[in-house]
Amino acid sequence: MPDVREAQPLAVPDSDALRFLPEGPIPLQDGYCSWVGIQHGADSTSGSLNLLNLSTLENHCHHLPGRPGFAFPCQTPDKFVVGCERTLGFFNVKTQAWDPFCDGVDADVTNTIINDGICYEDNLIFGTKDLEFATKKAGLYLFRGSDQKLIRLRDDQVCSNGKAILPSDDGGLRLIDIDTPTRQVVSYSLDVASASLGPAEVLIDFAGDPALPDGAILTPDGSGLIVAMFRPEVAACGETRWYDLASGELQCTWQTPGSPQNTCPALVRVEGVLKLLITTAVENLTPEDQQRCPNAGQLFIADIDVDDRGGPLTDSYQA
Repeated sequence: MPDVREAQPLAVPDSDALRFLPEGPIPLQDGYCSWVGIQHGADSTSGSLNLLNLSTLENHCHHLPGRPGFAFPCQTPDKFVVGCERTLGFFNVKTQAWDPFCDGVDADVTNTIINDGICYEDNLIFGTKDLEFATKKAGLYLFRGSDQKLIRLRDDQVCSNGKAILPSDDGGLRLIDIDTPTRQVVSYSLDVASASLGPAEVLIDFAGDPALPDGAILTPDGSGLIVAMFRPEVAACGETRWYDLASGELQCTWQTPGSPQNTCPALVRVEGVLKLLITTAVENLTPEDQQRCPNAGQLFIADIDVDDRGGPLTDSYQA
């Protein structure tokens, strides 16, 4: 039987605005992580980049000029690359300077914004989402660092979410991708030089599941995928699950009591010990629902038993 564990809520975020839609946690140095507040309320058109001390739970919120889908630390200190609304830019957390470098994402469609992504060397692979969560018009993009070119790989997604990159058996790359409404995790061969995707291969199918797959990360050795499951309605707990990629079998489930909308996972180090961090959201819950889900929008932390050798192909943007 797969292991079932309970994650513990943290006293972060500490405001209604930041609890609305936390996503995209990224490990920094030991005891620190970043995360994004995509949207500071149902009618808000702005969000934030947050830096969290996991030991003291002190959170520094940096407001951004729009709604961010992702933020990755750069190799340059204090600098993050951010997908915000329909623009890619650099944000300096020390000076608060916003420096856009690529516009025109989804330029030929309306009512979409940048959502989840992954960085690989000096490349960004990211998607967008239809704000009405209804129409297959959102894009899947490669921003190729070698020539600073924005290339659309797909134009038929609805809400592009969890992404990961693995080396393939032939020496190339494979892109793991989630378009949430499909309820599938798929894999493509990815050629960065030619900006091409191979046929989609379904790795995990969530048909009939009450929750939808959202953000995802690889285990350090690349053999497993940890998927945050977003359950829109009231439930006693939410779930984040670890699947074996070769077999598709469930290995472990982490429950988030009082918070059904899990959005993204991250592996973080706290005092040298690897932990699982899970962001959750309030987004679809009415005030009455929130009373029944008292931990909605909180970050959670849990124990995880994985071999920490190997690690992801990249954890920072080469800029």
